[in-house]
Amino acid sequence: MNRKQSIYGLTKKQLTDWLLANGQKKFRAKQIWDWLYQKRVTSFDEMKNVNKDCRELLANTFEIETLEEEIVQESKDGTIKFLFKLTDGNLIETVLMRFSYGLSVCVTTQVGCNIGCTFCASGLLKKNRDLTSGEIVGQIMKVQHHLDSRGKEERVSHIVVMGIGEPFDNYEHTMNFLRVVNDQEGLSIGARHITVSTSGLAHKIQAFADEPMQVNLAVSLHAPNDELRTRIMKINKAFPINKLMDAIDYYLKTTNRRITFEYILLKGVNDGKQEAIQLAKLLKDKRHLSYVNLIPYNPVEEHNQYERSTKQSILTFYETLLKEGINCGVRVEQGSDIDAACGQLRSKQLKKSNEIKQKDS
Repeated sequence: MNRKQSIYGLTKKQLTDWLLANGQKKFRAKQIWDWLYQKRVTSFDEMKNVNKDCRELLANTFEIETLEEEIVQESKDGTIKFLFKLTDGNLIETVLMRFSYGLSVCVTTQVGCNIGCTFCASGLLKKNRDLTSGEIVGQIMKVQHHLDSRGKEERVSHIVVMGIGEPFDNYEHTMNFLRVVNDQEGLSIGARHITVSTSGLAHKIQAFADEPMQVNLAVSLHAPNDELRTRIMKINKAFPINKLMDAIDYYLKTTNRRITFEYILLKGVNDGKQEAIQLAKLLKDKRHLSYVNLIPYNPVEEHNQYERSTKQSILTFYETLLKEGINCGVRVEQGSDIDAACGQLRSKQLKKSNEIKQKDS
């Protein structure tokens, strides 16, 4: 059965063009946009100043909500992890994190992931499909609706595109999502409050540099040399470090914006002083526009070959980078008591479903 498209997937211009093509007035787009993102209604019937014919046309063509809450887990630190079911039955994860600067939501862009990082729970299940831009926007809206239901007038203020999947492997839908959430008459989440993370698709980093949006970029590096990076991230075979760094140089030259390098610390694998020195050397000519985010590893049951680095190893790595002139910090953990690693909740739920099916068969 063909599902209706999520109206959240349309930019305001796309919505305007669709309305005009269907015999409606241009000003309706602003009204509908206001109902969706300011008043945050969940049905077209609630759009009281939109005429009945237009509401019926919208209802016959689009859906508003295409995600269903399957599981909601709340951490002691206020982090909330959502497991959403899509209209085709697939499951995705979204996380709300609380910081001193506001509320940040980590969104998913694909059902599963083909990048195959050996330490990551997201890649345990291969990519089933890309999410539509409407399904990505829908994650922000479901989280905002959850906050609205609590009556505290809290608002999502930041977005990180770092959930399940590789955003640049779903480039067009990711870009459309960014245009929708950044729209000043909608959710109005500032471009500098949004960060997109990539595992290093060099050609898409160059394309992203040419986009007329000042969205932040983070690159999952995790190793300072090809041998080690290929061992833990198979994407490095297609985009080795020299090719990746050429793309990053283009990005920095084109945008003059700082880039963040994500570096997950794995005990005895990539967390030695030697690797820290190699990393500093690799980033030396980019240090004025670089920041290294050191991430303590969250153990994943299925990847038991890896362990979290010791506090001393993390400290030594951090201090070595600083001494070499590299700006860096250690990520503060969020939600460590609720399946913290990305993809863990989804993986656990699917495993549980499969066990139930096997018992019933």
